[in-house]
Amino acid sequence: MTGRTDTASRRINATPEALYRALTDAAARVRWLPPAGMSARMERYDLKVGGGYRMVLTYDDPAGGAGKSTADSDVVEATFVELADGERVVEAIEFESDDPAFAGTMTMTWQLAPLASGVEVSIVASGVPTGISPIDHATGMQSSLANLAAFVESA
Repeated sequence: MTGRTDTASRRINATPEALYRALTDAAARVRWLPPAGMSARMERYDLKVGGGYRMVLTYDDPAGGAGKSTADSDVVEATFVELADGERVVEAIEFESDDPAFAGTMTMTWQLAPLASGVEVSIVASGVPTGISPIDHATGMQSSLANLAAFVESA
């Protein structure tokens, strides 16, 4: 899939090791990954290259009707492409949807770059399906990064 590339980043006051744990722990991920207005549950999780997960993200307000998979949910099938301890997590993501605007594989790369104080966490999403609005995606990625910061900085 071609598609566009969206990016987001944030400096987080934590170690690369703590951030990597939050990126790769299923229980942690369902707490910080859902952007504002959503919650998540993990249906399957296999942390290894070639493994992956199935996550259901549910909108808090089902009246919004913004779900990709159902009226109020996004179902994500992900495969871990790369797991570099303390450095990077690369995932191939597919949305379960009957709408061709959400078809294809989106690659999400989470990069951890140590700074003098904290870590710069960058997300690069390539092959973004055309059905995902650039503004909504940017807002969602920034929300997830803020949640990640709150999660690891309070630990």
